[in-house]
Amino acid sequence: MEKIIEIAVIVAGIDEEYQNSVIEGIISCAKENNANISCFSAFGGVLANSKYDVGEYNIYSLINFEKFDGVILLSNTISDPIEKEKIVNRVKKSGLPVSILDCSDYHEFHNISIDNFTAMKALVSHVIEAHGARIINYISGPVSNPEAADRQRAFSEVVTEYSIEVPEERIYHGDFRAADGKKAIDYFFSSALEHPQAIICANDAMALAAIEELNNMGYKVPDDIIVTGFDNTYNAKHHLPALTTVSRPLDDAGYKACEVILKVINGKKQKETIVLESKPVFTESCGCRTAEKIDIDEYKTATYKMLNSFKNDISLLNRMTAQLAENETPDENIRTVASLIHEVQCERFAICLCSNWDQVITGKASDEMPEIYQIQGYTEKMSAPLILVNGRNHPVTAFDSSDMLPTPVSGGGNVSYFLPLHFRERCLGYYVFINSTFPLKSLLCHALMLNISNSIENICKLLHLNSMISELDKLYTVDPLCNIFNRNGFIRTAGQIYNSCQNAGRKVLISFIDMDGLKYINDNFGHKEGDYALQHLARIIKDCCKSGRICARFGGDEFIILGANATDEDIPALESTFNIQLESINRIIRKPYKISASIGSIVTDATADVTLFNLITQADEIMYENKKRKRTSRYLRRDQEHDDVNYDTPWNYKA
Repeated sequence: MEKIIEIAVIVAGIDEEYQNSVIEGIISCAKENNANISCFSAFGGVLANSKYDVGEYNIYSLINFEKFDGVILLSNTISDPIEKEKIVNRVKKSGLPVSILDCSDYHEFHNISIDNFTAMKALVSHVIEAHGARIINYISGPVSNPEAADRQRAFSEVVTEYSIEVPEERIYHGDFRAADGKKAIDYFFSSALEHPQAIICANDAMALAAIEELNNMGYKVPDDIIVTGFDNTYNAKHHLPALTTVSRPLDDAGYKACEVILKVINGKKQKETIVLESKPVFTESCGCRTAEKIDIDEYKTATYKMLNSFKNDISLLNRMTAQLAENETPDENIRTVASLIHEVQCERFAICLCSNWDQVITGKASDEMPEIYQIQGYTEKMSAPLILVNGRNHPVTAFDSSDMLPTPVSGGGNVSYFLPLHFRERCLGYYVFINSTFPLKSLLCHALMLNISNSIENICKLLHLNSMISELDKLYTVDPLCNIFNRNGFIRTAGQIYNSCQNAGRKVLISFIDMDGLKYINDNFGHKEGDYALQHLARIIKDCCKSGRICARFGGDEFIILGANATDEDIPALESTFNIQLESINRIIRKPYKISASIGSIVTDATADVTLFNLITQADEIMYENKKRKRTSRYLRRDQEHDDVNYDTPWNYKA
């Protein structure tokens, strides 16, 4: 049986058009060759939140390179240079064959490059020669991005050739994101410099946003200002005015990147660098007529489908938001997601959670324990409470994170998307979409994942809150020294038992216990020994509470037992067991003092005209009479035994 090749794709922002087109080319080649693709993607740099970015980029630590035969690296989509370098170093260390897109920095990788430089030079030259622009501004991509560097270098060479000065104030450094286009226009027009005749942009997203902002300010493109882009995206083609830009064979680049990897895996030597050509597209935003005729019927059909898909996704997101907000347990959350996620048309969808996702955090970070919850990497064991296949859940209690998939896929030609599940920097787990276009094509995939992640974090907070409430309740109702009920806990529980017996016409047992000689132990041996004696007495009392009886420390050295469905025979049985246990513990611990206590018990009907505290008082009085008799008996024995008795103790105990 022929081995199925496994390829890892490392990318960021898969919902953007550049990444979409490249990945579609990769998938096309992989399917033709029956290879499996595992795409690991983050949305880092989207929300301008450094803690959020930590959680996003953590998805790359999930990759177990031992499971793959090759890697396709879109490092140019990862805006954080530190994260990019970490990923590159891990990929190098893997020793696997690697295709990288538009990056010539690593000679050990096969670089599938598109000639950005030549096409950008042609575009800038056209704006100067054909349209006479001399005052030109530039919106660049991130400085660390090789493509952005090539495009800016081409721009600089052309303006230098035409002896056009472009001071630093006329250059805005963006991150290839649409928001940078608006920010750039605001930056340019707040300057004292003369307004530009043309604005060259390093990509279409920034160019289109710049045009919109110019329109808001009352400027017309291209009548007042020329604007150009780069990438020839769908939106650029169908914008009004259509955007002068550069067309790049992105699908071909993705296809070639996968093809090269497959050939290397099969032992065929490949070129270190493959360069694909791009070409400028001169159209309306620079003042040229568009040469390409748009099929209006096709455009209307595509636009309707896109809007309808967006409407359906919004509906799904809203319904999921409303239902998740009602959930209070992990199971409720999983049921909600399972009931709705099938609408995204996914062959298989999984939520994989770290083993400590619901861990109750009780302390603060310190040098000894710098992370109080999961931040870097994933736990060795994961759970998958939701693996949705054909509308049915097939959960997995535990699997190794090194396997990545909670259950393996069968055959070749599969595409799996691994996306981060986190709250800010805190890692909760990850999502897996298998054989679905939703992560690529839906603008709401990221929003949907954020929604589910936040709901899981809310459940986690509820679990923590309930744990804290439980701890507070324990402090309120449980004696911390003796680990049995305190007075508050006894009152709460005893009232329920007493009312139950009252309604059923049954008798109750009440025993009141008072420790003998606690002051003597404290004064002569210290309070630590006094606490020790109280704890052992409490254990004996607790051992006497079988068959639904409860006990409590009622005061300093006072204890109480309450039992339901009692009979008169319970008193001698209980008190005999109690006294035998006392004798036994003293033989075992062999302390220079004796643990002793007096007990008084009653069994009586639980009636409406007698309160529980009336009965406790009766048991207390019986205990006190027993204590007095014990003292009298002790003093009589002491008088008879004379010198054989240690007179410092309040009972007959030979030192």
